[in-house]
Amino acid sequence: MESKPRILKVGITGGIGSGKTTVCNIFETLNVPVYYADERAKWLMSNDPELIQGIKELFGDAAYDPDGHLNRNHISGIVFHDPEKLEQLNALVHPAVAKDGSAWNQAQSGVPYTLREAALIYEAGIDKHLDYVIVVTAPVETRIQRVMNRDGVPREAVEARIARQMPEAEKVQLADFVIVNDGEQALVPQVLAIHRRLQEESFKN
Repeated sequence: MESKPRILKVGITGGIGSGKTTVCNIFETLNVPVYYADERAKWLMSNDPELIQGIKELFGDAAYDPDGHLNRNHISGIVFHDPEKLEQLNALVHPAVAKDGSAWNQAQSGVPYTLREAALIYEAGIDKHLDYVIVVTAPVETRIQRVMNRDGVPREAVEARIARQMPEAEKVQLADFVIVNDGEQALVPQVLAIHRRLQEESFKN
Protein backbone atom coordinates (compact mmCIF):
# COMPACT_ATOMS: atom_id res chain seq x y z
CA MET A 1 0.00 0.00 0.00
CA GLU A 2 1.38 3.37 -1.04
CA SER A 3 2.14 5.67 1.89
CA LYS A 4 0.16 8.88 2.10
CA PRO A 5 2.40 11.94 1.77
CA ARG A 6 2.67 14.15 4.84
CA ILE A 7 2.07 17.87 4.36
CA LEU A 8 5.30 19.54 5.38
CA LYS A 9 5.34 22.92 7.11
CA VAL A 10 7.92 25.15 5.46
CA GLY A 11 8.83 28.69 6.51
CA ILE A 12 10.15 31.38 4.19
CA THR A 13 11.90 34.45 5.54
CA GLY A 14 14.58 37.03 4.78
CA GLY A 15 15.59 40.56 5.66
CA ILE A 16 13.65 43.62 4.54
CA GLY A 17 14.00 44.14 0.79
CA SER A 18 15.18 40.59 0.13
CA GLY A 19 12.15 39.89 -2.05
CA LYS A 20 10.27 37.25 -0.02
CA THR A 21 6.93 38.14 -1.59
CA THR A 22 8.28 37.83 -5.14
CA VAL A 23 9.60 34.36 -4.34
CA CYS A 24 6.30 33.38 -2.66
CA ASN A 25 4.44 34.43 -5.80
CA ILE A 26 6.51 31.95 -7.81
CA PHE A 27 5.70 29.16 -5.34
CA GLU A 28 2.02 30.07 -5.65
CA THR A 29 2.17 29.50 -9.41
CA LEU A 30 3.16 25.90 -8.49
CA ASN A 31 -0.08 25.65 -6.46
CA VAL A 32 1.74 25.85 -3.13
CA PRO A 33 -0.51 27.45 -0.46
CA VAL A 34 1.18 30.45 1.20
CA TYR A 35 0.23 31.86 4.60
CA TYR A 36 1.38 35.49 4.78
CA ALA A 37 1.88 35.75 8.54
CA ASP A 38 2.74 39.45 8.68
CA GLU A 39 -0.29 40.47 6.59
CA ARG A 40 -2.49 38.15 8.62
CA ALA A 41 -1.18 39.69 11.85
CA LYS A 42 -2.37 43.12 10.65
CA TRP A 43 -5.80 41.66 9.87
CA LEU A 44 -6.06 39.95 13.26
CA MET A 45 -5.10 43.14 15.10
CA SER A 46 -8.21 44.77 13.62
CA ASN A 47 -10.57 41.78 13.67
CA ASP A 48 -9.75 39.40 16.55
CA PRO A 49 -11.81 40.61 19.58
CA GLU A 50 -9.48 39.00 22.14
CA LEU A 51 -6.38 40.50 20.53
CA ILE A 52 -8.04 43.92 20.18
CA GLN A 53 -8.89 43.90 23.89
CA GLY A 54 -5.29 43.01 24.80
CA ILE A 55 -3.92 45.81 22.61
CA LYS A 56 -6.30 48.36 24.17
CA GLU A 57 -5.21 47.28 27.65
CA LEU A 58 -1.57 47.73 26.61
CA PHE A 59 -1.80 51.01 24.66
CA GLY A 60 -5.12 52.53 25.74
CA ASP A 61 -8.29 53.18 23.74
CA ALA A 62 -6.30 55.49 21.44
CA ALA A 63 -4.84 52.30 19.89
CA TYR A 64 -7.94 52.28 17.67
CA ASP A 65 -9.79 55.08 15.92
CA PRO A 66 -13.57 55.57 16.36
CA ASP A 67 -14.21 53.32 13.33
CA GLY A 68 -12.28 50.48 14.96
CA HIS A 69 -9.21 50.74 12.75
CA LEU A 70 -5.80 50.17 14.30
CA ASN A 71 -3.99 53.45 15.03
CA ARG A 72 -0.56 52.40 13.80
CA ASN A 73 1.01 55.82 14.35
CA HIS A 74 -0.02 55.81 18.02
CA ILE A 75 1.35 52.31 18.61
CA SER A 76 4.56 52.69 16.60
CA GLY A 77 5.28 55.98 18.37
CA ILE A 78 5.18 54.16 21.71
CA VAL A 79 7.05 50.95 20.82
CA PHE A 80 9.81 52.87 19.01
CA HIS A 81 10.88 54.40 22.33
CA ASP A 82 9.85 51.51 24.60
CA PRO A 83 11.34 48.08 23.68
CA GLU A 84 9.48 46.46 26.59
CA LYS A 85 6.14 47.58 25.14
CA LEU A 86 7.19 46.07 21.79
CA GLU A 87 7.93 42.76 23.52
CA GLN A 88 4.53 42.86 25.21
CA LEU A 89 2.84 43.58 21.88
CA ASN A 90 4.65 40.66 20.24
CA ALA A 91 3.62 38.44 23.17
CA LEU A 92 0.00 39.24 22.27
CA VAL A 93 0.26 39.04 18.49
CA HIS A 94 2.50 35.99 17.99
CA PRO A 95 0.22 33.48 19.78
CA ALA A 96 -2.83 34.84 17.90
CA VAL A 97 -1.04 34.41 14.56
CA ALA A 98 0.24 30.95 15.57
CA LYS A 99 -3.32 29.84 16.37
CA ASP A 100 -4.68 31.32 13.13
CA GLY A 101 -1.84 29.82 11.08
CA SER A 102 -2.36 26.39 12.63
CA ALA A 103 -6.07 26.44 11.73
CA TRP A 104 -5.17 27.54 8.19
CA ASN A 105 -2.59 24.77 7.87
CA GLN A 106 -5.03 22.09 9.02
CA ALA A 107 -7.50 23.23 6.36
CA GLN A 108 -5.01 22.49 3.55
CA SER A 109 -5.06 19.15 1.75
CA GLY A 110 -3.70 17.48 -1.35
CA VAL A 111 -0.40 19.38 -1.35
CA PRO A 112 3.12 18.19 -0.45
CA TYR A 113 3.86 21.25 1.69
CA THR A 114 2.64 24.68 2.75
CA LEU A 115 4.64 27.89 3.04
CA ARG A 116 4.54 30.33 5.95
CA GLU A 117 5.95 33.70 4.97
CA ALA A 118 7.12 35.79 7.93
CA ALA A 119 9.86 38.31 8.72
CA LEU A 120 10.59 36.95 12.23
CA ILE A 121 10.69 33.18 11.86
CA TYR A 122 13.95 32.71 13.78
CA GLU A 123 13.51 35.66 16.13
CA ALA A 124 10.08 34.46 17.27
CA GLY A 125 11.14 30.81 17.53
CA ILE A 126 8.66 29.77 14.81
CA ASP A 127 11.34 27.62 13.17
CA LYS A 128 10.96 25.08 15.99
CA HIS A 129 7.46 24.29 14.71
CA LEU A 130 8.47 23.96 11.05
CA ASP A 131 9.99 21.12 9.04
CA TYR A 132 12.20 23.37 6.90
CA VAL A 133 13.03 27.05 6.49
CA ILE A 134 13.88 28.85 3.25
CA VAL A 135 15.85 32.10 3.51
CA VAL A 136 15.72 34.63 0.68
CA THR A 137 18.89 36.69 0.51
CA ALA A 138 20.15 39.69 -1.47
CA PRO A 139 23.10 42.10 -1.22
CA VAL A 140 22.46 44.83 1.33
CA GLU A 141 22.75 47.65 -1.22
CA THR A 142 20.18 45.95 -3.44
CA ARG A 143 17.83 45.60 -0.47
CA ILE A 144 18.25 49.28 0.49
CA GLN A 145 17.47 50.46 -3.05
CA ARG A 146 14.41 48.18 -3.29
CA VAL A 147 12.90 49.47 -0.04
CA MET A 148 13.70 53.12 -0.88
CA ASN A 149 11.91 52.70 -4.22
CA ARG A 150 9.03 50.67 -2.77
CA ASP A 151 8.27 52.74 0.33
CA GLY A 152 9.56 56.14 -0.77
CA VAL A 153 11.73 56.45 2.35
CA PRO A 154 15.29 57.83 2.75
CA ARG A 155 18.34 55.58 2.94
CA GLU A 156 18.87 56.31 6.65
CA ALA A 157 15.40 54.97 7.49
CA VAL A 158 16.02 51.72 5.61
CA GLU A 159 19.46 51.27 7.18
CA ALA A 160 17.90 51.76 10.63
CA ARG A 161 15.31 49.07 9.91
CA ILE A 162 17.99 46.66 8.67
CA ALA A 163 20.08 47.34 11.78
CA ARG A 164 17.17 46.29 14.00
CA GLN A 165 16.77 42.96 12.20
CA MET A 166 18.67 39.73 12.74
CA PRO A 167 21.76 39.81 10.46
CA GLU A 168 21.01 38.10 7.15
CA ALA A 169 24.23 36.07 7.39
CA GLU A 170 22.91 34.45 10.58
CA LYS A 171 19.65 33.50 8.88
CA VAL A 172 21.56 31.98 5.96
CA GLN A 173 23.62 29.89 8.42
CA LEU A 174 20.43 28.53 10.01
CA ALA A 175 18.54 27.97 6.74
CA ASP A 176 17.71 24.60 5.20
CA PHE A 177 17.44 26.22 1.76
CA VAL A 178 18.73 29.55 0.45
CA ILE A 179 17.39 31.50 -2.52
CA VAL A 180 19.61 34.28 -3.88
CA ASN A 181 17.53 37.18 -5.18
CA ASP A 182 20.26 39.53 -6.34
CA GLY A 183 18.69 40.43 -9.68
CA GLU A 184 21.30 38.39 -11.53
CA GLN A 185 20.61 34.76 -10.63
CA ALA A 186 17.30 33.50 -12.05
CA LEU A 187 14.72 32.83 -9.34
CA VAL A 188 12.55 30.22 -11.09
CA PRO A 189 15.23 27.47 -11.34
CA GLN A 190 16.09 27.98 -7.65
CA VAL A 191 12.43 27.72 -6.64
CA LEU A 192 11.85 24.65 -8.83
CA ALA A 193 14.86 22.84 -7.33
CA ILE A 194 13.55 23.42 -3.78
CA HIS A 195 10.00 22.52 -4.85
CA ARG A 196 11.15 19.15 -6.23
CA ARG A 197 13.16 18.42 -3.09
CA LEU A 198 10.21 19.22 -0.80
CA GLN A 199 7.89 17.07 -2.90
CA GLU A 200 10.30 14.17 -2.41
CA GLU A 201 10.62 14.84 1.34
CA SER A 202 6.83 14.83 1.83
CA PHE A 203 6.69 11.18 0.77
CA LYS A 204 9.20 10.18 3.46
CA ASN A 205 7.59 9.22 6.75
